[in-house]
Amino acid sequence: MKKIILVCGLISGIIVSVFMVSSIAACYSSSDFEGNMLLGYAAMLLSFSLIFVGVKNFRDKYSGGSVTFGKAFQIGLLITLIASTVYVIVWLIDYYLFVPEFMERYTTHVMRELQREGATAQELQEKSLEMEGYREMYKSPLMIILFTYAEILPVGLVVSLLSALILKKKPSQPLPAI
Repeated sequence: MKKIILVCGLISGIIVSVFMVSSIAACYSSSDFEGNMLLGYAAMLLSFSLIFVGVKNFRDKYSGGSVTFGKAFQIGLLITLIASTVYVIVWLIDYYLFVPEFMERYTTHVMRELQREGATAQELQEKSLEMEGYREMYKSPLMIILFTYAEILPVGLVVSLLSALILKKKPSQPLPAI
């Protein structure tokens, strides 16, 4: 079981991290944060498909064709934690070494979008204060870690839950003797 969790978690983490780094690079060249966020969540769903693969592999090859909801969810949760941790580590490296001005660029994008949508001066002021708060929080590595986990972990939890619901299977009961 440990090997399945580790392999699926690492592969999932690598897949989602490659997409993240690529989308950040694309975002910096085109300033299209919105399209890249959509792509990012699609990449998370794709990478977390390995939760389904890992649970099914455990059920079919190592558990005699059956798995409880709890065990399936546990496997999915552990795969999610490994993949999410890889994602967080890669984001920290990318952020600190390659895109340290990310929050400034993102704030500029958000404010420009609000102006384009015709926001009032009051709305712009409120959003500016909100974004300044985020920029201040992003100065702390702990806050970066928490924000990044908050971005990816819920997706993995949902996929783990769905995989456990779909793949749970009780052991076959022998037919009663007549």
